[in-house]
Amino acid sequence: MQRQVANQLDMDTPMLSKIERGERNAKREHVTILCRIFSVPEDDLLSLWLADKVYDIVKDEDVAIKAMKVAEDELKINPKRKTPKHK
Repeated sequence: MQRQVANQLDMDTPMLSKIERGERNAKREHVTILCRIFSVPEDDLLSLWLADKVYDIVKDEDVAIKAMKVAEDELKINPKRKTPKHK
């Protein structure tokens, strides 16, 4: 039930409803808990969660695809770098 999931996420049911409707964003720790609750591989949900965050940042940019390609290349070269080295 929704209230049981909300309880495990340490939030109230209306907040969980807002997350479900896309009106609020889940926090990373919520995604981890949801993976445990629903027995879903953490990488699967975290990838979707992170992709949604990236999309929200770049969706209105004309150079979004180009910027994402630069970021992808940087991640392949140095995946643990804190800030990308722009070329």
